[in-house]
Amino acid sequence: MTASKPPPPRDLVWLLLALTFVTGVVDAVSFLGLGRVFVANMTGNVVFLGFAAAGEASLSVVASVTAVLAFLLGALAGGRLINRTGDRGHRLLRHSTTVQVALVVVAVVLAATVGASGRLGSELLIVVLGLAMGVQNAAVRRIDIPDLTTTVLTRTLTGFAADSKAAGGKGGRPARQLAAVAAMLVGAFVGGLLQLHVSMWVALLPALVVLLGVLGILVAHREKTA
Repeated sequence: MTASKPPPPRDLVWLLLALTFVTGVVDAVSFLGLGRVFVANMTGNVVFLGFAAAGEASLSVVASVTAVLAFLLGALAGGRLINRTGDRGHRLLRHSTTVQVALVVVAVVLAATVGASGRLGSELLIVVLGLAMGVQNAAVRRIDIPDLTTTVLTRTLTGFAADSKAAGGKGGRPARQLAAVAAMLVGAFVGGLLQLHVSMWVALLPALVVLLGVLGILVAHREKTA
């Protein structure tokens, strides 16, 4: 019999929930402000790519392909970071969040200056945000906390229903699963509200503030354990 996997550190769970909120904000901004494209949810982009190729005029093949390629490059960079740090916890998340913060700062500056009204500005923002989310996903995948992928809720919702006592299971982790759904929902609401009623660069600020908070906690953790 194999030993059961030890529970993840509680602070890592909360930090990944914070990153799930960031995903909601960023995908709200990209979908509503960058031409109906996601920079974190690649399942949606692949489906959009099929719709656009079929002739749906409101969707862009170029935008979807750009988002997927940027995300892949970000994940590639994240993979190299993983192999260099050799870690799967706080240290890895600290390094990946540092990269994310830098990229989101660039996105905020681009949104405030170049903007997304032109095709070039929109594509640049898709690339920068796609890179940021690819790095995040690579790190989170390595950390591997069940039901906390920070970008896709399909598996989380499936686990919530399939592992429930109503389905004959042991109950799973309903609190964590519902918290992940709530974090993304709130992030999407905040990002969507600011994108629709204020401006893109302001809509990106909550994501940047949360990322800086996550990074600050991770830096404090390093100093505490040094």
